[in-house]
Amino acid sequence: MIGNRINPLANRPSAELLDRMRVLPVANISDVMARLEAGGPRIRPLHTGGALCGPAFTVKTRPGDNLFVHHALDLAEPGDVLVVDGGGDLTNALMGEMMLAYAEKRGLAGVVLNGAMRDYGYIRANSFPVYAAGITHRGPYKNGPGEINVPVAFDGMVISPGGIMVGDDDGVVCVPLDHALATVEAAEKKQSAERRQMEAILEGTNDRSWVQQAIANI
Repeated sequence: MIGNRINPLANRPSAELLDRMRVLPVANISDVMARLEAGGPRIRPLHTGGALCGPAFTVKTRPGDNLFVHHALDLAEPGDVLVVDGGGDLTNALMGEMMLAYAEKRGLAGVVLNGAMRDYGYIRANSFPVYAAGITHRGPYKNGPGEINVPVAFDGMVISPGGIMVGDDDGVVCVPLDHALATVEAAEKKQSAERRQMEAILEGTNDRSWVQQAIANI
């Protein structure tokens, strides 16, 4: 029944694929996915440094309630990214210092929260990846309902359980598992091309003729 589903995370990407994805800029991944996937500008990094990469262990909860977030922390496996859809509501913080310390102790790769965090000083002082839509001191309720490992969506970006969450200073993106290999290959090519372009910029040899050509074609 909707409202109480607790599903296992059946599919996880290989360690090799995650290692390749982890070193790629989120912007490059976004570009090769046609710039159609984005979790919205509110989902921002709160931690100090530290890249995010791992399969999404998703939670859908009633705004202001974190009972199923607690349950997910006990079920997720090392390397998973806890992805919580709290409806984008910022009235109550769904996680804070103690829950994040527990997540890190259990070996999770990070947390992405469509909702509010608290204990910002703790988060900011650490490198454990934390992305959220806001901050508030007001705490949560623990009554449910909620669901675990069901598809969720942040500003139109659909996150299915097991999809690869990648985050850096620019925000987060979810790469669907079925498209992960093609995406990483395309993003690697783009990153190589951008390195060559940067070298040309620094050497003063970059070709800017495309600008005038584009203007002429307007």
